[in-house]
This record gives sequence, C-alpha cells and structure tokens, in this order.
Amino acid sequence: MQRAQNKLGLILFPAFDWRITPTHPEREERLLYTIDQIEEEGFFDYENVFVFNPEIIDEKYINLTHFCVPNFDSIATISHKIAASSTITIAKKVMSKEVEKGFALIRPPGHHAHRITYGDRGFCIINNEAIMVEYLKREYRIKKIAIIDTDCHHGDGTQDIFWNDKDVLFISLHQDGRTLYPGSGFTNEIGGPAALGYTLNLPLPPYTSDEGFLYCLENLILPILEEFKPDIIINSAGQDNHYSDPLTNMNFSAQGYAKLTERLNPHISVLEGGYSVESALPYVNLGIIFALAGIDYSNIKEPDYDFEKLRQSPKISEYIKRLCENVYTIWKNKEQTAHEFKKKYQKYYTRKKSIYYDTMGFLEQQLENIKICNKCSGLITIESRCLNYRVFAITIPHDACDECCDEGYKLFATSDPVNFSHIILQDKKNFEFYKKENLK
Repeated sequence: MQRAQNKLGLILFPAFDWRITPTHPEREERLLYTIDQIEEEGFFDYENVFVFNPEIIDEKYINLTHFCVPNFDSIATISHKIAASSTITIAKKVMSKEVEKGFALIRPPGHHAHRITYGDRGFCIINNEAIMVEYLKREYRIKKIAIIDTDCHHGDGTQDIFWNDKDVLFISLHQDGRTLYPGSGFTNEIGGPAALGYTLNLPLPPYTSDEGFLYCLENLILPILEEFKPDIIINSAGQDNHYSDPLTNMNFSAQGYAKLTERLNPHISVLEGGYSVESALPYVNLGIIFALAGIDYSNIKEPDYDFEKLRQSPKISEYIKRLCENVYTIWKNKEQTAHEFKKKYQKYYTRKKSIYYDTMGFLEQQLENIKICNKCSGLITIESRCLNYRVFAITIPHDACDECCDEGYKLFATSDPVNFSHIILQDKKNFEFYKKENLK
C-alpha cells in the first residue's frame, strides 16, 4: 500500500440539499466530480489519509462571528451550518495532531459573508474560515493566524471581519476588482486603525498565469509570513482562477495550484469558489490534496492544458513585479502608517459602506465606528440599514480593555429599541452574545 508523506485529513461535504438553482454553477456537482476523480486515482487507498465527518457546532461560534439579521435560521440552512462545522472539525483534528494537514472540501462557500449578514451574496451567507478562526482563538488561544485567500474573487467578507484585528494577517490574491465582482480588494485597503498593514491585497490583472501567482507567493507572501510568524496558516482555496472557469478571466492551472499549495504549506485549506465543474475542479482539488499529503503531483494535468497558450505576457509580469514591491512597502511601513493615522484620528475612525447582495438584489448601507484605544484594538459599532431592518451592532474585541468592555455593555443597555429593529452585542472577550429586537 502506498503511503502519504504527511498525515492528511479530509472532509467531503457536497451539500446535496442546497443549491441556488438546479443549473447554477454553485451546486453539488462541484464536489461530486472531484470525489469521483479522487477515487479513480486510488487516493483513499493511501496510508496516512483520513476522511472525517463534520460535528455540528454550537451556533454561538456563528453568532460571535456574524450579526445574522434577522437571525441565522431565517437566512441560512443546515448545509451552511454543516459547512462551517466542517472547518471546525478539521481544525480540531489538526490541533490535536491527529493529522498534520487538513482540507475541508465543502460547500456552500463563505468568504463574501461580512460581519453583518442579511443573506446570500457571492453565493456566501456565513463565513466558514472566519467561524473557524473564532473557534481557534476561543478554544486553543491561538494568537497569530494567517489567512491566504487564493480565490479569484476578492475575499471581502473575510477582510471585513478581521479588518481591525492585527492578530489575523489577511492576504488576498484575486482578479483586479475593476474587472470582477465584488469590485474591491485594492492595495489601499490595508486594515483598520489597530491593524493597519495586516490586510494586504494583490489585485492581479486578467490572464495572470501560474508564473504570476507563484511570483507573488515567492516574492511577497512567503517573506511576509516569515516576518509575521503565524501559529497557523489557513488557505481559502478558491479555484476559480483556473483558465477554464466560466466566471473569471485568469490562466492558473492544476499544476500551479499544487505548487502554490506545496510552497505555502498551509495547516488547513478550505474550498471556496471554483465553477468549472468537470474541466478544472477534479484536477485542481487532486493537485491540492496530493501537495498537502506530500505525494508526487507532477502527472496531474488537465487534458487540454497548453503551457504556451496560457503563458502570461511580459507586460503582466512587469505589472505583478511592481505590485508586489508596492504591497511589500505597505507591509514594511505599517508602524509609521499607524503612527500617522493616530495623529489624524484621535478618538474614532468612521467609514461608510454600501454592500450589494448580488444574488438577492438588495443594498445594505453601513456606518461603522472604530474606537481608537491605546489599551486594546478598540470597540466597534455599526449602524446598518437593509430591507426593513435597522440594526445597531456592537463588537467587543478579543483583547478588549475594561473601559471598552464597559462601554460596549453600556451602549447595549442604553440604546433605544424604538430606533432599531435589532440591537446586538458580540462580546468576543468573554464569549457572550446578546440581542434585543423590536420588529413592530
């Protein structure tokens, strides 16, 4: 019997009972073809390969990650809960050293789900990786976490949730938002006042190939990870950068994904997007799995792969080189940037956001206030208007000082329910969640 070099744990959850429409690209076939390919390659016969079933998690981890409006059960399904549960199950297996690496091949995806969520946007309702991070912080006291998002679409939801948390380094490689949904993820999006420089975006030009992605990895991401020294690395392993994907315009291949995975060496990978159901996903997932397991993946190639046809132009290569230099400068100058920022904004930092729910066709308006605190990362409050709801959301961060803690509870107690349909408090420090509703 063949043996994998690394102990690898897999969770395979196709979510048979959830789809947007029967022919929508985000449907169960995304994983069924992959499972067939894995079986055909005899991967389940390898020693050191383990398949786990997800355990259903305490919904509190969802509520400490998201403000679900009006509530979780009204906007999501059991499949969404199982997908999030899968990430926590695989995290448990890795943290207990039952396996060395974990890959949650799950759907529905989640990286477009923001801190406040009213429903489906970008095929996402709740954020699977963010919920897993909440679990890791709470249960294992993990201090420093890196999330590398390689989905073709900018991970705007993950960015939003960890915007002001410098203990979570978020790096997103994606097709330039000027050419693709959700229209965000530019280099000037670098984090909130307590975490400036800990959000980093690489908006790549259309038709970037393996060469460009691997250049970003070698010349930017790996050096930054070496300096950040995370306790755990998570890969949001979206696969819609593939050259055959129907929704995007990139030229990444199964070999490229496998090489990126081997070099990045994440502890946990989580499937996000990828909608070339037959032409890409079986090969890309297999490449990622083999790379995580430490098995030779050199023979994994798509039947129609043509290196010369997919080669990126010298113009793209030069653009990516300059992009990496620019983003690395942002990383190196983050302390100076933070110093200048605090001189400009002494008490609160406010930002207005318009968030479009493309799948459902409505718009949310947000006003977010982040307290600039010298003792902790600062209390966050958000006023949100969407549909017939008006929400006042309060987040007490994990590292909250006593003053910010007290202020958060005082705001919750004194906010007038007449003015809001929902007043919600997340106390991440003490793992508590409270809600007041006025649905008249």
